[in-house]
Amino acid sequence: MSNPTPIAEAVAAGRQAVAVDAALVAKLVDLAGDFAINLTIAVLIFVITVFASKWAAGAARRALSRVRGFRHDPTVLSFATQVVRVVVIIIGMIAVLQRLGVQTTSIIAVLGAASLAVGLALQGTLSNVASGIMLLILRPYKVGDVIDVGGIAGSVQRLDLFTTQLSNANNHKIVIPNAKVLGDTVTNITGQQTRRIEINFTVGYGEDLSQTREVLTGVAGAHAKVLHDPAPWAGVTGLLDSAVQVTLHAWVQVGDWWQTQADLMQAGKEALDAADIEIPFPHQVAVPYREDVVPLVQLRAVGTVDEDK
Repeated sequence: MSNPTPIAEAVAAGRQAVAVDAALVAKLVDLAGDFAINLTIAVLIFVITVFASKWAAGAARRALSRVRGFRHDPTVLSFATQVVRVVVIIIGMIAVLQRLGVQTTSIIAVLGAASLAVGLALQGTLSNVASGIMLLILRPYKVGDVIDVGGIAGSVQRLDLFTTQLSNANNHKIVIPNAKVLGDTVTNITGQQTRRIEINFTVGYGEDLSQTREVLTGVAGAHAKVLHDPAPWAGVTGLLDSAVQVTLHAWVQVGDWWQTQADLMQAGKEALDAADIEIPFPHQVAVPYREDVVPLVQLRAVGTVDEDK
């Protein structure tokens, strides 16, 4: 049998190459079709995840609203809805990556291997999240309370996963990390139903202190917002350089504190004026020396000679 000619070999090789190319093209077409289908499904999963996160957050809010303890507590509602939304989005993103061919076991392994590095890099962020959860459990304040954190006072507007947002009297937005709030002293100014007003008045040393106390307690007792239990109280709380300090205490509801304090301060001053009780200005009295008083220090002229020597 004779050997095949070079032309026959070339034709056979060409046919084989064409067959390989056709198989490769078919394989690529199949892969492209599968990828297009997977990509379309992944996009649909992502869109569904976005809507599902909003729906789940709303469902969590409605479910917690039915609980008596959380019904009127926007702090818990806001925090819980954020947590539910983030969890749903994370689950949806894992499903998207799995649909695109990424093995979820690999993702979990990578996350596990990188957890230490991420934890070290995000110590502050993670501590804020943990502090937010502790604040939600301990409940030192809620949305709407007026608090003081390390000298920063304001009304609580929102408790997030990472920060606590306040609004002060000038409507300034104040953002404090949750870790700082949990680690600092928190004074909940409106955490109780009632609050005490304390106003310091000063009167002259020659005035009738009993009359002064009666005038101030009468002013507080006549105010419509002042509570009768505990009753208003006034007493001497200091002997100053130029006056006697008399302090007035009156209890009111938390929401009436600011205006009632201003009213009592004005009414107290006017009542003291009407009763001819002096509110002295700071002053100093000059006491002259007697002519026969010998000064404690005597100066001797330089160069004088003692006659006894």
